[in-house]
Amino acid sequence: MEILIRPIVTEKLTAQGESLNRYGFMVDPRANKLQVKKAVEELYGVTVDSVNTLSYAGKVSSRFTKAGYIKGRKNAFKKAIITLKEGEKIDFYSNI
Repeated sequence: MEILIRPIVTEKLTAQGESLNRYGFMVDPRANKLQVKKAVEELYGVTVDSVNTLSYAGKVSSRFTKAGYIKGRKNAFKKAIITLKEGEKIDFYSNI
């Protein structure tokens, strides 16, 4: 099971990364906090202080178009907010 799917790079999480040392990741919905902590520490070589997880349910969305009424569903996902120890940092842009 691949624990970390991708990092979340938004304006809000970038600001939190600079000020509060927090970073966001989309993770496997079956993963628990200990698995997420271990995966981040192994992949980035940092020490994780705490892990907060949020589970989002898939929502139904609909809209009216020229073709008629279109109804769909957004995917459910799980997000993890990682707080690192003081003085440590993750650079998502170093491999670009």
